Amino acid sequence: MRWIALASLMLVATANADAQTRFDSARAWEHLRQQVAIGPRPAGSAALLACRRYIVAQLKAAGITSREQPFTATTPTGRVLMANVVATIPGRRPERIVLATHYDTKLFREFRFVGASDGASSTAAVLELARVLKGRQNEFTIELLFLDGEEAVVEWSGNDHTYGSQYYVDAAKKNGTLGGLKALILLDMIGDRNLTIRRDSNSTPWLTDIVWASAARLGHRETFLSAEMAIEDDHLPFVQAGVPSIDIIDLEYASWHTAQDDLDHVSAGSLQTVGDVVLDALPAIEKRLGTPVRRIGF
Repeated sequence: MRWIALASLMLVATANADAQTRFDSARAWEHLRQQVAIGPRPAGSAALLACRRYIVAQLKAAGITSREQPFTATTPTGRVLMANVVATIPGRRPERIVLATHYDTKLFREFRFVGASDGASSTAAVLELARVLKGRQNEFTIELLFLDGEEAVVEWSGNDHTYGSQYYVDAAKKNGTLGGLKALILLDMIGDRNLTIRRDSNSTPWLTDIVWASAARLGHRETFLSAEMAIEDDHLPFVQAGVPSIDIIDLEYASWHTAQDDLDHVSAGSLQTVGDVVLDALPAIEKRLGTPVRRIGF
């Protein structure tokens, strides 16, 4: 009987440990719900400050150190105080793989826009990925990047967009930390009940290949489609700076930038799909980054 009891305890402990290192869509859904409950969260608003405090509190609860990166953005309507949140999970190596999301919502004065998918879904997923990765031994250091000011203040043209990612890249160039950033995985608008993710022609091909191979292996070929489209998003400043980057985004979301981007139009199952794919792809990404490049003729 003693051995049976011991075996049962070991099974329970193993199950609990396994649960700690798996993406839990119920946890992610609660993060999404909490953001939506705050209401519209445009850059510079008190609501976005509340959202930022929520993000920092959740990271702290997971045992992850974070810092804010404040900056003042010059927008078509004037100067706006913004802030990225940067958190770090140390790995065996100091070089970084970044998991990124934007946490602001676009400002609409004619209707109430809570951004359940466009802002909240990817932020929720990155918060849950943070919990999971904190419980694992990662080869590369994992940086969690919550970007402010992705949305255009007026209209997506010129420099009126991606304020947080532009500032982060410029600051990393100036302080010499950009070279340690080896890959960026950007999540955006991943909550759609009818999730459809196409390959982005602006993303780094080898990163896209790895992620799509993971999706296929996990049985998500009907969600991660082979057709390509060119996407402009927070990853572009990183791509332009030479950082291998991928944008995982559903741009076929019918409720995009409408009052219907609410809890009724998003799904915990979609968060689970993307979370599982990212976690499955990370070891292959780490392996690719850890393999020295063979130079012919040297």
